[in-house]
Amino acid sequence: MLVLNANTFGIADAFHPDAVYRINVDNDGDAQTDIAFSVVFSEPENGQQRGTVYMATGPEAREAEAVGTPIVSDAEVSFAAEPNVVESGPHTFFAGSRSDPFFVDFAGVLAAFNWHDGKNFTDLKDVDPFPWTGNDTLAPYNAFGIVLELPTSALGANPSLGIWGRVSVRSNGKLDHVDRAGHPTVASFFNTDETKEEYNRTEPAQDRKRFLHQAVEILEHNGGYSAREAEMVIDEAGLLPDMLRYDPSKPAEYPNGRTLTDHVVAARLAMMSNNSVPSDGLGPHDDLLEAFPYLGTPHANPPPPHPRRRVSPPFHLARRSARSEPIREPVRTQTTTKPAGDSSARPSSRDSSSRNRMPTGTAIGPAWTRTRD
Repeated sequence: MLVLNANTFGIADAFHPDAVYRINVDNDGDAQTDIAFSVVFSEPENGQQRGTVYMATGPEAREAEAVGTPIVSDAEVSFAAEPNVVESGPHTFFAGSRSDPFFVDFAGVLAAFNWHDGKNFTDLKDVDPFPWTGNDTLAPYNAFGIVLELPTSALGANPSLGIWGRVSVRSNGKLDHVDRAGHPTVASFFNTDETKEEYNRTEPAQDRKRFLHQAVEILEHNGGYSAREAEMVIDEAGLLPDMLRYDPSKPAEYPNGRTLTDHVVAARLAMMSNNSVPSDGLGPHDDLLEAFPYLGTPHANPPPPHPRRRVSPPFHLARRSARSEPIREPVRTQTTTKPAGDSSARPSSRDSSSRNRMPTGTAIGPAWTRTRD
């Protein structure tokens, strides 16, 4: 199962009709896209919108445009509580508004980092006690979810997969890469505002050359690691190239894929701080579904986002209305796995990356993988 979430806080009321929402899959370990699932949406009209999914393989999968074979055509987007589930051959698809499954004490994170002056979340303060508030910021909010289920075997893991999301938007006749997400929160915790722009434009295959030195310095600064220790931590987590990795022969739990119940913010802060940040006491949301599309029913009356939580919107792209300018929202990539026939396991995977100072990622998070051979 692959999941890409966008539109944190539910600010926009439709997917962006000039964007390409993409989930990339590397199945041979070279950090290049071998399979691409590209989702494009129609102009919203009278509160309705439709989406089409293209699947491309090989060199064609590395093109920026939505190319390849349509595997789902003109699926109705769900903006109400009842999900519109579309089945097309071996593929099951959903796109629309759902309860945001990402959990984070964002006020505590803001208070714990020197995030001003373009630092993003790269500079952890020396604070005691740690300023957790106990509040799950996103619990009452909705997001847009794109969910695609297909047999894991169709992705051709050899032996594992690298998955990441990207959102591109058309500007002056050209698609610009405005965000990408692999591992949850990497975009916000290992990039300043300045390097995040370069990160968005480039591909995972270039990550070690471009960003390894910076990631090592961030771990040295925040966790007291030596340079050698920092690189070992990065490699052990498979952080660079920034692809959410999943080995179908092993249990799905971050960093091997990502389940919707994985506490990825805790994992990231433990890595950054060398295990010195205490627990925030949060747990996964209790509205996740046992059946497709797994993301919870959208909240009927979510509160408006606090102004300071809308600074520098993140990765995902959506659109407030047909006439308005595009809103960049955080995209998260999620990957989850559950064995075929195991209804007790919930979807996993999600990354969140974003331009926003919101440590979400991937969602871009995009993708969630469940085993269905």
